Amino acid sequence: MEMKDKNVLVVGAGLSGLAAARALQKKGARVFLTDRQPAERLPGLADLALPPESLHLGGDPDIARIQPRIIVLSPGVPPSLPFLRAARAAGIPLLSEVELALADCPACLIGVTGSNGKTTTTALCGALAARSGHKTAVAGNIGLPLCEVTEDLSEDSFLVAELSSFQLETSQTLHPRVAVLLNITPDHLDRHGTLENYAAAKGRIFARQTAADLAVLNGGDPLTRAFAARAAARVVFFAAAPIPEGYCLSGGDIVRQREGREEKIIACSELQLRGIHNMENAMAAAAVADEIGVSRAALRETLRAFQPVAHRQEIVGEFDGVTFINDSKGTNPDSALKALGAYDTPIILIAGGRNKGLDMTEFMRAAARRVKYLILTGEAAPELEALAREAGARAVERVPDLAAAVAAAVSKAAAGDTVLLSPACTSWDMFKNYEERGECFKSLVRGHYAE
Repeated sequence: MEMKDKNVLVVGAGLSGLAAARALQKKGARVFLTDRQPAERLPGLADLALPPESLHLGGDPDIARIQPRIIVLSPGVPPSLPFLRAARAAGIPLLSEVELALADCPACLIGVTGSNGKTTTTALCGALAARSGHKTAVAGNIGLPLCEVTEDLSEDSFLVAELSSFQLETSQTLHPRVAVLLNITPDHLDRHGTLENYAAAKGRIFARQTAADLAVLNGGDPLTRAFAARAAARVVFFAAAPIPEGYCLSGGDIVRQREGREEKIIACSELQLRGIHNMENAMAAAAVADEIGVSRAALRETLRAFQPVAHRQEIVGEFDGVTFINDSKGTNPDSALKALGAYDTPIILIAGGRNKGLDMTEFMRAAARRVKYLILTGEAAPELEALAREAGARAVERVPDLAAAVAAAVSKAAAGDTVLLSPACTSWDMFKNYEERGECFKSLVRGHYAE
């Protein structure tokens, strides 16, 4: 993609925006950057060494003054902002950081999306792709911008990308060789408006696939399965329940059903991952492994060795017989429900944060049935408490912050209990992101028992 001497406006100065700006500078573009935050709240901005006239901070940019040929959009920035709508109306194309990174990248792209399980499946697919002997990079919504990793990849490389609905909704050129859609449950409705819009954004991962490509779909999820009917790519299903063709569970094993024959891949008990949802993640990764030529032996070894990634049902440790689990990435009720179902011990649940416009009723009903003690914090705490008490919960406490939540959990826990942080909400009311929240939780837990 020729960018030399073109005016390019980057919108958003977070990780993705800064990575895009650096990539554009290397391409010789005249980079302009805008963010509604002031410079002092944007770490890393100074490293770009942009002249003052190229920075438009603390408000919306003057498009007429900048005259950008292209606008590169960070995933956290909604394309519905008035100045972006005006830019599109004027014929200025919007490009995501993902598409900027992929424009000149010849690597085989494996894209993973879904409401829940994206990061675990992406990391697992990356570990499997590396077993193929080819150079492999893992990036995207997993925490590393694609612009940081694509420069040194070749046609013989694999690029495994976690793709969010924010990254997909404006995509026009994205073409994964293998595209995985894990599930669709209500999420980010504060941005997308409706579940249909959210599902459509997820489905854009398949938009440019051809018959030479592969679509991996959750056959047990109706919204996900529906994409099979209009997929141009070959389709392979996975599901927790038995299916006639594809990857599924059978008698405690992950198996592949093909042409009336059942092939055992691995026993679920051999995995360090827990819960049915993680078995589905493993099945999706197995489908990718088969497509890219990873041997069965390498697949089994990788599945056995793979540990939960940080902030996704991550074991913090066992202290005085109490197990602490960091599931800070559980930022919607469906994800938190899955975490609740993964443990058969008494649970002390810490939940709350900022709601994304999602219905928390079923989550609180499950918590009322399942947990020993419920600790709520953040902006959503009053709403969650009302729903929990309506569902019959009595052991409920509202606290001002995560430190108080951990202190309350420790005071209520007994040997054999599990303290689970699975908030069902974003962290943005009190933290920069879910990673910061998870690290704070781990530090608070370890700090308490170090005293």
